[in-house]
Amino acid sequence: MSAPVKLLYFAWLREKAGVGEEDVLPPAEVATVADLVDWLVARGGGYAEAFGDRKVVRVAVNQEYVNLDYPVAAGDEVAFFPPGTGG
Repeated sequence: MSAPVKLLYFAWLREKAGVGEEDVLPPAEVATVADLVDWLVARGGGYAEAFGDRKVVRVAVNQEYVNLDYPVAAGDEVAFFPPGTGG
């Protein structure tokens, strides 16, 4: 990717990941939200715990709810949150 992807984490995902937001430059092979999550988990830290049960993680790309197979592109904003979160 040529431009960073902005990641936002909400509620317990923020607590487990240890960060509320970050700009990342994933490798070129990261093409979908699932690839992005795999890459984050491989980075270590609290990401593995945050994404331990992907079935309860909701995702929005550019403020639109999406599934894990949704494509991710340079410059996107990807938000991760649990169901029913208020922030």
